Amino acid sequence: MTSTVPWLEKISERNGRPVMICAMFSDPNDPQRVDREFEEIAQARTRGHELWGQVASYPLGMEFSLALPYPLHALLAWRPAMEAIGTPRYLELFANKSFREAVKAEALTTSVPVRFSYHSFKLMRVQEVADPKFADLVGKRVVDLAKKAGKDPFDWWFDHALDGGIDTMFDCKLFNIDDDHVCELLVNPYAALGLGDAGAHLSFLCDAGFGLHLLGHWVRERGDLTLEKAVQMLTSRLADAYRIPDRGRLVAGTHADIMMFDPATVGRGEKHHVSDLPAGASRVNIPPRGVLGVWVNGQRIVDENGPVSECGKPGKLIRQFLV
Repeated sequence: MTSTVPWLEKISERNGRPVMICAMFSDPNDPQRVDREFEEIAQARTRGHELWGQVASYPLGMEFSLALPYPLHALLAWRPAMEAIGTPRYLELFANKSFREAVKAEALTTSVPVRFSYHSFKLMRVQEVADPKFADLVGKRVVDLAKKAGKDPFDWWFDHALDGGIDTMFDCKLFNIDDDHVCELLVNPYAALGLGDAGAHLSFLCDAGFGLHLLGHWVRERGDLTLEKAVQMLTSRLADAYRIPDRGRLVAGTHADIMMFDPATVGRGEKHHVSDLPAGASRVNIPPRGVLGVWVNGQRIVDENGPVSECGKPGKLIRQFLV
């Protein structure tokens, strides 16, 4: 597969603007891929082309069932299943040996980045079962269940669905699971913190709070970053990279956008489901911890109890960017 970084460098060269490359994960299926890409970014910088690699500060995980297995959609071999979903053929494919072998073969390759592979099973657990007969599976790893049954993990998974477990929910950490490698990415001079997917995949994940995780996990718990460095990564570094004027620094004349937090407790809360969508549909939610207040243009919109009602509309629409 040809790297996309040189192609993105050409875009930066033609337009004379910075280019943000999203997303650059530590991929257990090809751990060195992201290192190679950052080296290409470094080479582009020597040619005067400003490329940034957007890096997440936490593992990317999802909750899903085989009724709607979003992480598998990047597999070309999964396409027949995507086309058959909602029809009897969907489960028929699970029992089809040729289909299984095609999925397993592609899951062993490294040609396509950031997609489900055999490595994904290592941190994939049964989270919730719809059928009580599977209650004893909750909390167990798929690799362990497959080993006990003497099966390939994919075969165990498909057989489980055919046995009535198609709605069994699994929790899986897919990328950024090696903290030491992620730390190398975070401190790379051409890395920009980002990838807060707080609403695009409501039933699968909630990536809200990447900044809170940076302050809690990487500063307080691991000590890889100083508090000052983490704050700079969350504020002025991003404002400068995106060319956003008058933001990212608390100096006279700029917008007074402030978050007050407790360094001893700041972080992300436990993942849970809430049913506050239309028609009572549920979504994954991760609450903040240690946040004592948020101000936008000097107006407090969040206090220690959460969003402030009747706080007005202090935000200002960004209509221009710095050259």
